[in-house]
Amino acid sequence: MSRPIDILLNNVRGHQRVPSDSKEFHEVTKRDALQLLESELDKLLQTAQPDKTTELRNDMKRFSDLFGRFLQEEGPSIDWSKIQKLPSEAVREYGELAPPNQAEIKAMLEKLVVIKLNGGLGTSMGCHGPKSVIPVRSDLTFLDLTVQQIEHLNKTYNANVPLVLMNSFNTDEDTEKIVRKYQGFKVQIYTFNQSCFPRISRESFLPVAKDFDVDSDIEAWYPPGHGDFYESFQKSGLLKQFISEGREYLFLSNIDNLGATVDLNILNMLLTNSKPNEFVMEVTDKTRADVKGGTIIQFEDQLRLLEIAQVPNDHVDDFKSVKTFKFFNTNNIWANLKAIDRVLTDKSLNMEIIVNNKTLENGLRVVQLETAVGAAMKCFHNSIGINVPRSRFLPVKKTSDLLLVMSNLYNMKNGSLVMSPQRMFPTTPLVKLGENHFSKVKEFLGRFANIPDIIELDHLTVSGDVTFGKGVSLRVRVK
Repeated sequence: MSRPIDILLNNVRGHQRVPSDSKEFHEVTKRDALQLLESELDKLLQTAQPDKTTELRNDMKRFSDLFGRFLQEEGPSIDWSKIQKLPSEAVREYGELAPPNQAEIKAMLEKLVVIKLNGGLGTSMGCHGPKSVIPVRSDLTFLDLTVQQIEHLNKTYNANVPLVLMNSFNTDEDTEKIVRKYQGFKVQIYTFNQSCFPRISRESFLPVAKDFDVDSDIEAWYPPGHGDFYESFQKSGLLKQFISEGREYLFLSNIDNLGATVDLNILNMLLTNSKPNEFVMEVTDKTRADVKGGTIIQFEDQLRLLEIAQVPNDHVDDFKSVKTFKFFNTNNIWANLKAIDRVLTDKSLNMEIIVNNKTLENGLRVVQLETAVGAAMKCFHNSIGINVPRSRFLPVKKTSDLLLVMSNLYNMKNGSLVMSPQRMFPTTPLVKLGENHFSKVKEFLGRFANIPDIIELDHLTVSGDVTFGKGVSLRVRVK
């Protein structure tokens, strides 16, 4: 790099006060950084397989555009003083939605596509391969349960709702092998890959990869967040295919959210509204456990998603406050297919950049530039939130979540988990398991002879070297 990188970083992020006559210098510095990156990307493309060069060149153009925007943005992207009060019609209550006419459900389902985000690995829970193949209930995996849900829907209403998996380069090969076992099911499964972007060095702002052989240096590459869904979905050809089939809406969610099932009341609202909602974000009442998750705000007369990465440091406590922001984004998204096609064709899709700093195993500090799927909310017409029951947000991120979904707190029916009627209140227990002994699935399972009865549990904290025998029942508060 021709200039000291600490100067570049300060200028890029705009955290230092500088004389006004240095503005031109800043612009030159940013332009140099972008040109150097583009030159390195060209060198990488020369190492790609010839039959993939055109596709990869388009991906690298998108990455350089993202990097260019990253250089231009100075600090958090939200001016806190411009956040407006949520309009009364911005978030509808789920309980106010009308159920569909039973005779019309089949026709409604023919207009739907179900998308599951399947790019994550199970490494944080000590598992190898896609997270979607971790057994979570009766030896059934996230993917098994999803397929069961869609098959039940198709059989019940004689419908043909397709299931689409967005994989990453981390999960694609394993997932393709696994989905073959579902060939006899009444579910048509499609897969496509999200983009593969190069990690850039925090010191030089240049790619750490030396060539396009991703498998040989997998740490040099990353999937750029679920905001990449829109363009990758279009590139796969599936967006055009489903529109041509007469399908109108998609329902998208994380595959590890076991509460994210197809909801006929929401679908009915979308298909019968006289003023169609092109984008719907399911939100739920925020709790103190949700302090880092995104929320829905009104900003510059538009509804949009606010993530903690966009919040100025002096307003982080405001962001985490349950009183200030009542709702929490579940990442269950409903969107109109033709509207997605329009914003992509018009190039009006614009999502805030999430800067994810990481340190690789070799100690190298890198930057990942990502986007969130919900951040596209502001790009669509008549976007709204729907305040759904907490039961529609049941993610499994840690073994403490796994304890809940494996327990008698839930009954399983047709691939869906339903809270037991024996539970006296609708909230789930707060569970904290010690990181040293419970963080990995294998360790976790080895510490329970069987999963305890937690129907009456309110709060569980476990620290230290603890094991649980058979027939254990946990009630109220246990430490």
